[in-house]
Amino acid sequence: MSKRAYNSSRRKAQARQTRRQIVEAARTLFSAFGYSGATVEAIAQEAGVAVETVYASFGNKRNILSRLIDVSLVGDDEPTPFLQRQGPLAVQQEKDQNQQIQLFAGQMVEIMGRVAPLFEVMRAAAKSEPDIAEMLQRILDERVEGLKFFAAALLSNGPLQDELSLDDASEIIWAISSGEVYTLLVVDRGWPVEKYKQWLANTLIKLILP
Repeated sequence: MSKRAYNSSRRKAQARQTRRQIVEAARTLFSAFGYSGATVEAIAQEAGVAVETVYASFGNKRNILSRLIDVSLVGDDEPTPFLQRQGPLAVQQEKDQNQQIQLFAGQMVEIMGRVAPLFEVMRAAAKSEPDIAEMLQRILDERVEGLKFFAAALLSNGPLQDELSLDDASEIIWAISSGEVYTLLVVDRGWPVEKYKQWLANTLIKLILP
């Protein structure tokens, strides 16, 4: 009985590692060739697995991209929800609004470094792939909702600027901390990430706090 349990655990670990390889292979190829240009066959070859293994693991290319987004958001493939992770919890527990924004900005540097390139991939693909357009819109909507967590954490420690509503504050944060703005400043303008981090924190402080 224990031997079967051991073998089952090993198989699960191997399957998880295979999924990681496929996801990271997709990241490389999506970045290089776009969503349409990265075929399942190419992803399988990059990952060092059979095409059948890719389909068995994910079903289709859209699901690979969806998983890549999820992994990139949190930084790993652990099942812990984002808002229950150390970074967001630290923001919630901090009692100083300025420090909350500094912590948030530091997290955005890390997250957008992983996610911003994928927004570019999705926006390009969305022009000709309705299912990717739908997925992109869902992700953008979910991001606004997720940022209400941050706005509410700020509000719990004091007022916002000019009695700014929670919804309006969330959308301002959503726009300023977007992958598109990150790409413009860090990639296109070549800002060091530390400069971007301080700009993001200072801008949010000016726009959100009294």
